Amino acid sequence: MDHYDVEAVVSVDGRGQVVLPKEVRVALGLEAGSKLAVVVMRQHGAPCCISLMPVGALENSVREVLNPSSQTKEV
Repeated sequence: MDHYDVEAVVSVDGRGQVVLPKEVRVALGLEAGSKLAVVVMRQHGAPCCISLMPVGALENSVREVLNPSSQTKEV
């Protein structure tokens, strides 16, 4: 079953940057130059939450939504 964990609390600096803790970077296989997608969730039209995900994961999710018949099904 999928679930969500709070892995870290980070701060936003004066330039709007955040530092991901090493443990998070290692767990996700992120290196210098890795691309992350910023996904904003909205409630009642107002932004309330953000998620970060590796761009490759976002691309795969979009492909699944746009073309579900291309997914191979195991029997």
